[in-house]
Amino acid sequence: MNGVKCRVVSLFAAFALVLACAATLYADDYAQSKVLLETNQSVIGEALTYPGGGEANIKAMIVVLPVGESTVLHKHGVPLYAYILAGDLELDYGPAGKRIYHTGDSFMEAMDQFHKGTNVGTEAVQILAVFMGGNEQPLVIQQQP
Repeated sequence: MNGVKCRVVSLFAAFALVLACAATLYADDYAQSKVLLETNQSVIGEALTYPGGGEANIKAMIVVLPVGESTVLHKHGVPLYAYILAGDLELDYGPAGKRIYHTGDSFMEAMDQFHKGTNVGTEAVQILAVFMGGNEQPLVIQQQP
């Protein structure tokens, strides 16, 4: 198994372990969410850093959006990997268009474009959201009126 595959398998194994053990917590940025992991250290206590030496802080969570509900208009201060665990999510990026994601889809979310997510399906949307931050950058930035 090459190094990338090995790291991906290890990452998903870690998420599975955290999913089995984690208690439900509500994050400040989402009405319904379950924090799976928030850390700046590896499993053996090493400081996480980005190439070039920048401090890394990773936050993995399950975000839930009930049927018919929408997020506020927002953007992200850090890269965000998203995987749709359940449901149908429409993301409206304004002038950059709309996209619909379904169960099993994954993507890297836009950072500098304000957008709004809407549950357009018949079941709650559940998103595995992995924020790759550091230096206390905001994960979610709401558009000011």
